[in-house]
Amino acid sequence: MSNHQILDPADHAELRIHIGPGAEYGDKVMACLAVPNEFRRLATDYPIVFHYDQEHRSFSALALMGFEKDENLFLDGRSWSASAKPMALAIQPFLIGRSRDASSAAQVHVDLDHPRIARGVDGVRVFDDAGRPTPYLEQIMSMLAELDEGHRASGAFFSALDRYDLLEPFALDVPRAGGGEHRLVGYHLINETKLRALEPGAMSELHAAGHLLPLFMALASLGNLGKLARRRAAKNHG
Repeated sequence: MSNHQILDPADHAELRIHIGPGAEYGDKVMACLAVPNEFRRLATDYPIVFHYDQEHRSFSALALMGFEKDENLFLDGRSWSASAKPMALAIQPFLIGRSRDASSAAQVHVDLDHPRIARGVDGVRVFDDAGRPTPYLEQIMSMLAELDEGHRASGAFFSALDRYDLLEPFALDVPRAGGGEHRLVGYHLINETKLRALEPGAMSELHAAGHLLPLFMALASLGNLGKLARRRAAKNHG
């Protein structure tokens, strides 16, 4: 369940947020939505893969953090062993809200039923005593704006991937702690062979549209698949 409200200092003057990592705060997830304008930042640590939604007939990008449901190999108690979190995870419990026709300006909403909502004096304040956004909230608003911009631009990026047939399905077998293997399926990767074979005109088009950098970042991130598997093996034998 969720309880979304427009963030307002009059209604949420005392609102506080748990900002540290923790399974109880919703961080125990194997993957998180990612947008192309953050691929460069995420490619340092996470494999970036793509998922096809059959119902909506569209692709989305994911930063992979584990290989099975509720497995986050970057989360270790109260620590997060990566240089950055995907923005869609880092901004919780906040989100961008718009009217149904999207004609009004975007507003910051907060989910008051989210586990990151702190009770009592715990957590970081969202507004100061004068009702102004704290540095924490200013940082969140900046990320929300960047994430919103990324979502708006991602449609053209995924259309380009489809137009040039640059995604291919893949499967990966990962050893289980108790023996046997788990097969990761249902995801796509950038097809490096087809990317390299693109005509110069197509490459120029992708570059002019700003798609080439996130494409190469997603491709480069695939080296993290092996690192993620080794991280899993180390945890299983730790």
